[in-house]
Amino acid sequence: QVQLVESGGGLVQAGGSLRLSCAASGPTIRYCAMGWFRQAPGKDREFVATVSQNGARTYYLDSVKGRFTISRDNAKNTVDLQMNNLKPDDTAVYYCAARLWGSGSETMKDQYNYWGQGTQVTVSS
Repeated sequence: QVQLVESGGGLVQAGGSLRLSCAASGPTIRYCAMGWFRQAPGKDREFVATVSQNGARTYYLDSVKGRFTISRDNAKNTVDLQMNNLKPDDTAVYYCAARLWGSGSETMKDQYNYWGQGTQVTVSS
């Protein structure tokens, strides 16, 4: 089993930055690709970014490329999402997810086995 706990959400003005963190635990976390998803009110949960088991491969939603950076620290079992130049359209609940034996290229929510409880990000205009 894998447990995921997100932190770092909050309220920020457009153009500002936030750093989300996901603390992961469980005996198989080292074998998981990790991802971040988000869900805005009335919308489906969408892929934001993913990172491979060793951190070498990353993949992003087109609209966040150049603004968001995903990274992981396997010694600390954490996965971070640095979000810069935030826009009101980035407002959503952000979820950390893990896929056992993932390659770091999975973008569909059904491809992920484990989920955190989510953290709210609100960007004001």
